[in-house]
Amino acid sequence: MQVTTLSFDNMHNHGELFANMLRARYRTFVERNRWDLPVADGMEYDQYDTPASRWVAVHELGQVLAGVRLTPTMARCGIYSYMIRDAQLGLLESIPEDLLFEDAPVAPHIWESSRVFVSDAVPSRLRLRVQIALIDEMVRSARTLGATSLIGIVPEHSPRLARRTGIDCVPAGPVIETDDGDRSVCINISLATKLH
Repeated sequence: MQVTTLSFDNMHNHGELFANMLRARYRTFVERNRWDLPVADGMEYDQYDTPASRWVAVHELGQVLAGVRLTPTMARCGIYSYMIRDAQLGLLESIPEDLLFEDAPVAPHIWESSRVFVSDAVPSRLRLRVQIALIDEMVRSARTLGATSLIGIVPEHSPRLARRTGIDCVPAGPVIETDDGDRSVCINISLATKLH
């Protein structure tokens, strides 16, 4: 199992890995979760997949097992910044505006974690190992980028898993329930306590 952080600067060194990650996102978010997201050639993408972002992929023999996107809260692309802030500003119909207790942060030391997934193809006996590898690389990459904290939207039960894997996170907003019954919550992740 390998873990790689991709950027527009280095993705040419990793063959099909970026495209395979977008294909894995398609299988997770469009096929499995039935989210209405942009798709091209079997790959899911959105307005936040820009040169400002980074993508962490856990992979083995060309198959992407898990992934996450990191986007600076200082990012701008047209009218968009980052997903949580844009939702709060009413730019996204699929995410409610009241997802945070406070205004969405805009600071060089805070990055957003989004599009987190673990493939259904990962057997249950390997799932925790894959999740830990993803979290460790996410933390390492975010710290390398100058982040001291992350903000993200995760399934409601994820903060319990985060504590099991050594992540210091606290809810940053109320539980959000979607039309299909999924329950999520915004969290703040402190990177200060996750030192290697």
